[in-house]
Amino acid sequence: MSIQEIRLFGDPVLLTPAALVVDFDKELRKLVADLTETMLEAPGAGLAAPQIGVPLRVFTWHVDDVLGHLINPILTLGDEIEEGEEGCLSFPELRYDTKRALTAVARGFNMFGEPVVIEGTEFLARALQHETDHLDGILFIDRLSPEDRKLAMKEIRESEWFNAQAVSGISPAIKTSPHSLFGRNL
Repeated sequence: MSIQEIRLFGDPVLLTPAALVVDFDKELRKLVADLTETMLEAPGAGLAAPQIGVPLRVFTWHVDDVLGHLINPILTLGDEIEEGEEGCLSFPELRYDTKRALTAVARGFNMFGEPVVIEGTEFLARALQHETDHLDGILFIDRLSPEDRKLAMKEIRESEWFNAQAVSGISPAIKTSPHSLFGRNL
């Protein structure tokens, strides 16, 4: 297990849909361990593999003192929507109200390839949706209202962490996921 660097907004890996996991092997178990350790150290409520530069459909979560992971998730969302504050480890200190389904059922696999079903409400449902979005190359700012998105982009452009990427040679792309072009808000 080792703590990995969390990729920040501007890194293309965050905008790329992740590949299905096909090998449930020792390397996958190490990835789950690294994700978990990195998430806990950050600290965060969830972390997806693309956020540490690995383009695979894997994420971990830590909600209500319960740790978990899910591989190749498929979500079924409830009809009721709630608005709540959301942040992301790839956007340090950025928090905005985001609309999400109040309930979510996630089906996938554990690190040993065994089927898993996770039923989440409220914050766990929000975390399952947020992390699955990462696996699809969708960022939480893509879920903001147009007004909040403008404010968020201004805040990002003025942030120390975003500008530090440019100084260190990483070209921080202002563009977001291609999905944002279609106004994909819940």
